[in-house]
Amino acid sequence: MSAPHDDDRLLDHSYDGIQEYDNPMPRWWLYIFWGTIVWGVLFWLNVPGIGVGKGRIADYDASVAAAAADMPAEPSAGPDAAALLAASQDPTAVAAGRTVFGAYCSACHGPDGGGVIGPNLTDAYWIHGGSPEAVYHTVNVGVLEKGMPAWGPTLKPDEVNAVVAYVISLQGTTPAAPKAPEGTMDPPADAPSGDS
Repeated sequence: MSAPHDDDRLLDHSYDGIQEYDNPMPRWWLYIFWGTIVWGVLFWLNVPGIGVGKGRIADYDASVAAAAADMPAEPSAGPDAAALLAASQDPTAVAAGRTVFGAYCSACHGPDGGGVIGPNLTDAYWIHGGSPEAVYHTVNVGVLEKGMPAWGPTLKPDEVNAVVAYVISLQGTTPAAPKAPEGTMDPPADAPSGDS
């Protein structure tokens, strides 16, 4: 025989002769459920003092400001000419650039920079300028109408700098089968002097 209070929890309707029993959720579960609803409303209203910080919108704005401070103002600005020229004299940077060049650039420019479908990078003739800044800009931003992809979004900034240093170091070398000169003559800049 069932307890008297159990009879009070039987619902009035029945299905196929089976009467439904009201089995409520435990009180602790209901308190947590309603607590999460209240917390969600407070969080949505961005109530300062709830949780850590000044509110979610202020925390987001602070995170965006910190990220903007860590990023350069112009992504394609790149290093200055002196830094690129100095890197072209650094054997470690040139070796790193040779590795990146071999992986990404040698299919078009040849393993020694003499040119295949891309131009010869060892002579003094340049289509888009031979200054360190111009070479950096061409590598970083690319020239899609000529088939040169933008490597800035693909490579890390250090890899772009290294490959530019390597390309600058190729000036005056003699490739096995150099492609004919293209563009206009733009002699390479002198390397920075050690007594400055």
